[in-house]
Amino acid sequence: MKLLIVEDEVDYATLLKQRLARKKINIDLAHTIEQALDWLGKVSYDVILLDQRLPDGEGLSLLTHAKETDPFVEVVVLTGHGSLETAIQSIKQGAYDYLTKPCNTTKLEFTLTQAYEKKRLAEQAAGLSEALRRQTGSEPIIGQSPEIKGLIHMVEKVKDSEATILVLGESGSGKELIARSLHFWSTRKDKPFQALNCAALPNQLVESELFGHEKGAFTGATGAKMGLIEIAEGGTLFLDEIAEMELSTQAKLLRLLEYGEYFRVGATRSRKVKLRVVAATNKKLEEEVAAGRFREDLYHRLNVVQIEVPPLRNHREDIPLLADYLLTKKCLKNKTLSPEALGVLLDYDFPGNVRELANILERGSLLSYGSTIEAEHLFHPQMKKRITIPKEGMEREVPDLGDVDLSLANCERQHILKVLKMTGGNKTKAAQELKIGLKTLYRKVKEYGIESLG
Repeated sequence: MKLLIVEDEVDYATLLKQRLARKKINIDLAHTIEQALDWLGKVSYDVILLDQRLPDGEGLSLLTHAKETDPFVEVVVLTGHGSLETAIQSIKQGAYDYLTKPCNTTKLEFTLTQAYEKKRLAEQAAGLSEALRRQTGSEPIIGQSPEIKGLIHMVEKVKDSEATILVLGESGSGKELIARSLHFWSTRKDKPFQALNCAALPNQLVESELFGHEKGAFTGATGAKMGLIEIAEGGTLFLDEIAEMELSTQAKLLRLLEYGEYFRVGATRSRKVKLRVVAATNKKLEEEVAAGRFREDLYHRLNVVQIEVPPLRNHREDIPLLADYLLTKKCLKNKTLSPEALGVLLDYDFPGNVRELANILERGSLLSYGSTIEAEHLFHPQMKKRITIPKEGMEREVPDLGDVDLSLANCERQHILKVLKMTGGNKTKAAQELKIGLKTLYRKVKEYGIESLG
């Protein structure tokens, strides 16, 4: 971690540097805004520990400058006991957190580490996104686990192949993302990418969408229409949920794959086309073949190259990076997961994979207060979620809250308790977080019998 401490009390700044240097943190010191600006002009920092009041101006002016210069840098504001209102304002201006002086060393180290981790994850997500955007213009493949690295390596290896590719994986695991990456990372990236979900339409419409039709081919066909095969000439045709395609349409697709030709619906003359087909399914095609629901010859023709997308539960270490990317993607950059919330996500099996993670995070961001998403914001209280704990190989359940007192008064009491715990029992700070008057908070504390926290 590269840290800049901006503190006008020289002895205190030196003491902080000595304590933090033991943690192998690279530290520079500045005692004025002018000195800090000089450092920022020469060095890129991960975190800035910023005193609120400096001899030549307000620290918040430096906060604004630092965030404009490097949007990823995290700033932790140091404040005196009498200026909490201004400190809270700093959070609204983009500070990661604020601490009161003198700082508890353990809390300071923890806060700086968390700020650094947030910065690192944000940079990783943005870096991956930008690198892929330059290559593809599509979504990035997020992850640093061996499973995801292997997946990316496989895509890189076959992206320019003419071979048909079969992408396997559970629902929500990102099969279409792989198909798009295969196209946009390849030399075909300037050619069309066309996708068809074979389960989304009746068979007659699937054939019409895929092969096109001639005028009068069926009721409602008032004119000729190009199919996706024709539109995707020179590019990639992605057939999602291929196992849902009816046998009659499978036979026509097999002809396309073997001879590069097809018939529009209602046509008597074949057409030639050159493209690459990528198919995907969450079913076991061998079982579909054995059951007579899928043509064996088509299966072998599709399965020239096979790519398997791992379920999210098999690469849990990517969840923090995925969560940070998904929150950023939804323009929720001010939302972060509490350690407890992240722990719940890491324990959860995600039957809906990355798609479910995105939905859970969206729910959490909507139900959370302030900038932190807590564990209770993630799952619907009436839903029992089975969570596998990898370390112990055991399972536990998030309790069904159906028998819990869900009255408005009890919910308010629990929320006040939570905020008081977060602020270490500091009622002034808690009232500001709750956006109520201090007098109102004292009244509610007494009303709900929670005086002991104050």
